[in-house]
Amino acid sequence: MNQPIRIGIIGVGNCARALLEGIAYYTARPEDTTGLSHPAIGGYTPADVVPVAAWDVDTDKVGRPLWDARTAGQNLDVGIPQDDLQPIADGVTVHRAPALDGAGSKYRERITVDTTDELPEQEAARIRAEIHAADVQVLVNYLPVGSQAATEWWAQIALDTGCAFVNNIPVFIARNEEWRTAFREAGLPLIGDDIKSQLGATYVHRVLARAFSDRGITLDRTYQLNVGGNMDFYNMLEADRLATKRISKSSAVTDAYAGDLDPGNVHIGPSDYVAFLGDTKKAFIRCEGRGFAGAPISMEMQLTVPDSPNSAGIVIDAVRIAKVALDRQDPSADEWASAWLFKAPPRPVAQDSDTEARNRLDAWLNEA
Repeated sequence: MNQPIRIGIIGVGNCARALLEGIAYYTARPEDTTGLSHPAIGGYTPADVVPVAAWDVDTDKVGRPLWDARTAGQNLDVGIPQDDLQPIADGVTVHRAPALDGAGSKYRERITVDTTDELPEQEAARIRAEIHAADVQVLVNYLPVGSQAATEWWAQIALDTGCAFVNNIPVFIARNEEWRTAFREAGLPLIGDDIKSQLGATYVHRVLARAFSDRGITLDRTYQLNVGGNMDFYNMLEADRLATKRISKSSAVTDAYAGDLDPGNVHIGPSDYVAFLGDTKKAFIRCEGRGFAGAPISMEMQLTVPDSPNSAGIVIDAVRIAKVALDRQDPSADEWASAWLFKAPPRPVAQDSDTEARNRLDAWLNEA
């Protein structure tokens, strides 16, 4: 029988809520594989993922039990039925995290940041001690988009404490060669960057772009406009925090098309905050091209998804893959896991490599 996968959660927002409630859901229903790409990974099921530590900067969450904090502050209903969910993470209290650049101006309109008199090195020493005390094995980064300095700070904490690091946001850590080298030399899995939701706009857009290539259609112009009503979208009203997000989403789509696309004819990224949508995300995708003898072809679609559970369906795989890599002392699978599960993996994901990445990853998982 496998030992639990002990995870630490950085940022207790809507995505963390979906992960916590998902773990509770599958713990109560061990035979239910609905919505799981991999019911078991290396023998680990979703119920084997155990949150043992968490950090946040919101005064509404710091110091509260993690299960209670999942519904606190600006967190929203993420659509997972609550009737028979049994609390998990018993005894886990949310610790204070350093703010750094993790709470931008839009966030600070809606939350109060928990401040500290600790010196930076004292704060780092405290958090390293909290990780060791909880015996965290995998750190899961759920910081807001644009948290460059904060994500790098936590990546270093992962190295210092011997933890695998799953980077769910569009700050380039796994794609950065210096960070990749540091984690490889430490023998630690580094999986990221920027979660590719289970059936999200980026994945669907990649499929459409690839279809144009596969069928010999020239793709001339394309856009993807995304709107939602959670704090992720509210944070992204601060345009200065979106540079890497736009790069991540755009390259994930354009890499899937075999031809060349003029950057001026590609517009992909978050578009607006619509409060009444709550945790629902709507994506509007359009592709324009030319077929046989230059005849015009256009395609439009709308995708409506629950934003946070859509990401949790990927994170539940990423943390289990990270633990298997730790068990085997083989972090090499992070490359294929990143290519399959994330928008901005270490290598560009070309038009045919989604399938290759999935096949290589599954081959590694099936090794004795």
